[in-house]
Amino acid sequence: MSALKIRKGASRHSAYDLRDPNEERQETHTLAVLVDNEAGVLARVIGLFSGRGYNIESLTVAETDHEGHLSRITIVTTGTPAVIEQIKAQLGRLVPVHQVHDLTVEGPAVERELALVKVTGSGDKRVEAMRTSEVFRAKVVDTTLQSFVFEITGTPEKVDAFIALMRPLGLTDVARTGVAAIARGF
Repeated sequence: MSALKIRKGASRHSAYDLRDPNEERQETHTLAVLVDNEAGVLARVIGLFSGRGYNIESLTVAETDHEGHLSRITIVTTGTPAVIEQIKAQLGRLVPVHQVHDLTVEGPAVERELALVKVTGSGDKRVEAMRTSEVFRAKVVDTTLQSFVFEITGTPEKVDAFIALMRPLGLTDVARTGVAAIARGF
């Protein structure tokens, strides 16, 4: 710590970049983890992240094989390449984990996210919200005289762009599922 008690690299919003220029850059990776579908497994996987201070950007979980009692956890996380490798190694050592796939490095993958977006407004803003939803191929799943609820599916970037455009048109609420991803091809 310096005399001013500012930790090195303490603020991303500072006018001065205090971080080490030799530091490895942060990367975002999508991990697909096949686990036993039993009580406490998700808590153990998430505990691995929280116990070591790793961040989870997105998390989705669902049973994928009812007869085999298997679930798939899709985790989007950020870290240096060394941290990502450490996360994969530690996940692989957990007893209920069968497979860990880093979809970011294993080849092309399809990523989708679902969001429900509530927009409240009237007049021109209401008409503009409908036009924008058509461009993004968002479906209207609920409507009242004062509001719409849109369902949009796509890449996280597409969902982010739609939300950004709806903000000035009366965005009041957003519910997102998190990323679901699967490798392309064989």
